Amino acid sequence: MSTTDAAAHERNLVPGLATIIGFLVCVEIASGILQGYYTPIFSDIADHLSIHDADVNWFEAAQLVVSALAVPMLARLGDLIGHRQVLLLSTAVTALASWGVAFAPTFATFLVAWAIQGFYVVWLPLEVSIIHRRTAGTGQQARLTRRAAAFLVAALELGVIAGALTSGALVESTSMTALLMIPAIAVSLCFVVVWFGVAPTPPVATGRLDMRGFWLVSVAIGLVMGGLILVRLQGPGAPLAWVVLVLGLVAFWPFALAQLAAEEPLIDVRLLATPAQWPVQLTAFLFGMSVLGAQIPLSTFARTDPDEAGFGLGASASFVSTLIGVYVIALVAGALLLPVVARFVGTRGAMLGACVLVAIGYGLFIPLHDSTAQTLANMAIAGLGSGALVAALPAAAAAAAPADRTGFVTGMTNTTKTIGGAIASSIFAIALSSTGSIADAKAGHAPLSGYITVWAVCSLTALVAALSLFVVPKDAFTD
Repeated sequence: MSTTDAAAHERNLVPGLATIIGFLVCVEIASGILQGYYTPIFSDIADHLSIHDADVNWFEAAQLVVSALAVPMLARLGDLIGHRQVLLLSTAVTALASWGVAFAPTFATFLVAWAIQGFYVVWLPLEVSIIHRRTAGTGQQARLTRRAAAFLVAALELGVIAGALTSGALVESTSMTALLMIPAIAVSLCFVVVWFGVAPTPPVATGRLDMRGFWLVSVAIGLVMGGLILVRLQGPGAPLAWVVLVLGLVAFWPFALAQLAAEEPLIDVRLLATPAQWPVQLTAFLFGMSVLGAQIPLSTFARTDPDEAGFGLGASASFVSTLIGVYVIALVAGALLLPVVARFVGTRGAMLGACVLVAIGYGLFIPLHDSTAQTLANMAIAGLGSGALVAALPAAAAAAAPADRTGFVTGMTNTTKTIGGAIASSIFAIALSSTGSIADAKAGHAPLSGYITVWAVCSLTALVAALSLFVVPKDAFTD
């Protein structure tokens, strides 16, 4: 069957699917703008708020923590009241927070608004759930969902390019407030697109939200992140920091027991423990450490002046946006290649190969980071694997879940990814703030040893993710 015939066949299988995907593509473009717009100007934002480059990592950590707490509740709420309805709610909250980022008068208010902006992380899981439900009964649900997810991720990454190029081009010619208004406008328009373009979706599950589980997991995650913050503020030798961190890890035990005893748990521990789910969620967690946690370090490394620090690219904001554009093109290619590669080696094989590419890309940074060409080559390799994983993870989780838990499992891939990113951001902030000399401290830039730590962690976690996927049954993600 030709490509044209296959596309026509899919349209006949699911009338209106192409239209729905078209509107959801607009949502992912807005999501991409949020994820790419700020990266080239993080150093400028740091100057605007009178903070050091290493402190910018706490923006990412705060946003990822909020995302980690909000996504499980929103994903479960999507199963209970409809995925489109929750997509609207999260878009409205993100829009308000984006306007808050633009007009925040202080570091504290900026941090709060930035953290709440993390509600956008639930968009892609909700969209995958909408498509997965829409394609039910076709006999090709997993394949159609995987293909649609690839298009959505491609749109997301195109939004990243558009956002990065726009901020890099405008940073020198406009005020910071005006510059930060552009993402807020994009998200506000996104709300209108969802309201008029995506039909309401009926609930797929019954029950209620498990508020007890929400508070227990909030306490556990809060203690873990609080411990990491204390390590950052008081140093690795502070006993209190490690006590708080251990208490956070221990707090996950009563949370797990409560979830096992609950009739309608916030997080279905039994489902996540199945061989087709836990490796996917673990992969998402480990992948989050690189795809989310390493964004700011890569940006600040590129902006570091080699004449002052002895390393870095000395790139301007506009050139960093170009670097991001090349990286994102690799992400798009990885996402679009996923369905093709999966046809020959299966979804599990494609995900495993993607993890290896991420490991190779970041591993190459350790010896090869002295030139723009080396940086671009490393980012392109890591980008191919990252793009495939962004598309594959929610689709794979949905394919291996009961129909009334698709929102939950797709949301959990982003929850575990954001928790991994939050932990990595905190660890990386600690590594990057441990200056190698008095000259480094005065200059306000991080030491090269801190960046090497970042790249090593990203490479090793990707390898562990690849090993975990061997546990998944070969046919777990097929129709």
